[in-house]
Amino acid sequence: MSDGIMSKAATMEIPISSNGDAGSLPEDDGLEQDLQQVMVSGPNLNETSIVSGGYGGTAEGIIPTSTIKGSGLHQPHPSPPVGGEEVVRGIAVEKFDIVKKWGINTYKCTKQLISERFGRGSRTVDLELETQIELLRETKRKYECVLQLARALTNHFYSLVQTQHALGDAFADLSQKSPELQEEFGYNAETQKLLCKNGETLLGAVNFFVSSINTLVNKTMEDTLMTVKQYETARLEYDAYRTDLEELSMGPRDASTLCRLDAAQSQFQSHKDKYEKLRADVAIKLKFLEENKIKVMHKQLLLFHNAISAYFAGNQQQLEQTLKQFNIKLKTPGAEKPSWLEEQ
Repeated sequence: MSDGIMSKAATMEIPISSNGDAGSLPEDDGLEQDLQQVMVSGPNLNETSIVSGGYGGTAEGIIPTSTIKGSGLHQPHPSPPVGGEEVVRGIAVEKFDIVKKWGINTYKCTKQLISERFGRGSRTVDLELETQIELLRETKRKYECVLQLARALTNHFYSLVQTQHALGDAFADLSQKSPELQEEFGYNAETQKLLCKNGETLLGAVNFFVSSINTLVNKTMEDTLMTVKQYETARLEYDAYRTDLEELSMGPRDASTLCRLDAAQSQFQSHKDKYEKLRADVAIKLKFLEENKIKVMHKQLLLFHNAISAYFAGNQQQLEQTLKQFNIKLKTPGAEKPSWLEEQ
C-alpha cells in the first residue's frame, strides 16, 4: 500500500522549510485568499434530490427539493400525505450527508493549506508544470500591458483623426469665403482630408490588432488559467487525503482502524485520479495555448508593423494593401445596416 501511495510519475513531494513564525510570513494575504477559495466551494442544498422511502427505492420516487417549497410543512392543519414523513426525513438525511462531506473535505484542505504555509507539511510539486504555469501568468501580465497601451494609442489616434477631419472642413469652408486665399486653403483642406482618410485606414488595422490581443488575453489565456485553478484545488485535496492516509497507516492496526484505512485509501485514490486528470488537462492546454499564441502574434505583429510603417511613410497604396492582405474591411459611415431594398 505504501508503494502505491508514494509512487509518482512526474511529481515529487517537497517539504516546505519555514521557521513557523507567522509574523515573518510575507504571504498572509495569499493565505487568506486561498482559505476563502477553499470555503466558497460549499454545497448547494437547493439542488438535491432523494429517493422516496429511503435510499433503496426506485428511480421513479426521486423528488427534487424545489417541489416541497411552500408544501404542507408550513401548514399545521392538513394531514401529511402518505409517505410524506419518509420524504422529509430522507431529504434531511441527504442534506446532512452533503454538509458533512463538504465540512470534512474543507477541514482537511484547510489543515493541509495551513501546514504547507507554516512549513509543517509537504506538497506535491510538478516542477516543469509549475514553471510553465508561472510563465503563463507572467506572459498574461505583459500582454495585458501591451493591450492597455494599444488601446491608449487607438484612443489618441482617433482624436487626432477627428481633429484632422474638423480642420479639413474648416479649411474647405474658408477657401470658399476667402477668394484671395482660396488656393492655399484649398490644398491644405485636401491634405487634411487625405491624412484623415489614411488615419481611418490605420485605425482599422490597429483596432483589429487590439481585438485579436484582447481575445488572446481575456479568453484564451483566461480559459487556461481557469483550468489551472481547478488543478491547484485538486492538488490541495490530493495532498490533504494523502497526508490523512499516511497518518492512519502509521497508527495501530485494529479492526476499527483497518475500516477507516480502507475508506481513506478509497478517497485518496479518487482524489489522485482527479489530480492526475487535471494535471494532464493543464499540460495539454498549455501546449495548445503556446502554439496558438505564436500563430496569432506572428500575424498581428506583422500587421501592426506594416500598417504603421506605411502610414508614416505616406504610402497610401501600401496601407490599403496591408488591410487587404489581412482581410480587414473598414466600416464606412452609414453602411452598418443594409437598406430595406438590399434585404429583399
